[in-house]
Amino acid sequence: MHGRLAVVVVNYASAGLLERNLVVVEREAREIDPETIIIVVDNWSGTDERHAARTVSATHGWTLVEPESNSGFGGGVNTGMARALAEGASDVVVINPDAHIDRDSLRILAATTAASRTTLASPVISDSDGRTWFAGIDLLLNDGTMRARRKRVDGDAQPFEPWLSGACLWITREVWELTGGFDDDYFLYWEDVDFSRRVVSAGGTLALVEDAKAVHDEGGTQRTEPQVSRAKSEGYYFYNIRNRMLFAVRHLDDAGVERWRREIPRTAREIILRGGRKQLLRSVAPTRAYIRGVREARRIARTRDTD
Repeated sequence: MHGRLAVVVVNYASAGLLERNLVVVEREAREIDPETIIIVVDNWSGTDERHAARTVSATHGWTLVEPESNSGFGGGVNTGMARALAEGASDVVVINPDAHIDRDSLRILAATTAASRTTLASPVISDSDGRTWFAGIDLLLNDGTMRARRKRVDGDAQPFEPWLSGACLWITREVWELTGGFDDDYFLYWEDVDFSRRVVSAGGTLALVEDAKAVHDEGGTQRTEPQVSRAKSEGYYFYNIRNRMLFAVRHLDDAGVERWRREIPRTAREIILRGGRKQLLRSVAPTRAYIRGVREARRIARTRDTD
């Protein structure tokens, strides 16, 4: 590292997860830098949750930033990064409240970015059962669908862009200054895809550091019935459908936007079915998210025509 380390967590109705995971991250990070700054950005979700975030932060001596509204993940990261950099951090670990990482992995990420200060780095992430949750994902530019990095085939001419998950990122001050931070228009999901794209476009690089490991229990925040169902939240479905087109309008040419626009219904169905078919029998939420998401995605695509 070139200076002080900070850890930024964007919290939304997850104070209990902070007690379980951020305590671990703090302990491990202080083995790297004893003066590590811990910053919790508590996006507004209600009075009880704000009180819980205040209590756990005060107990552990963490810095709590209290937005008066829910600014989304990207907005929360921007707020936390601004505070971390203002307090002298040169390197910031952005990590989900339901994730943790060990000191050896932090050292490896630090070494990776020390060698190139315009590198955005991510560990490989597994779930709490040891299954791989993130080991690199490619965005396929023909239609905006996703493919695991391990499924790349030699000789495949299909254009793609790799991206790194916002569940755990090592962000240097130089990378942040290069990009200007996250685009908070996404609110939730795809902001890390967008950020990765802008890092590369600005001359930086992406590093999936396979020797660094983190653990992320997705069920802590997005499963509606984590022990029973694959179903995810209505917000997960809506924003993944919507933000695919927001990315297209931000970054593709007219032909690319039109290709992705034609694929909205198909890709929306694929997103909904990540939660399985049985969820459709138990709740109207996935169908409602599909309708809302498709409508909003089409509206966003039309904005390209009026620019």
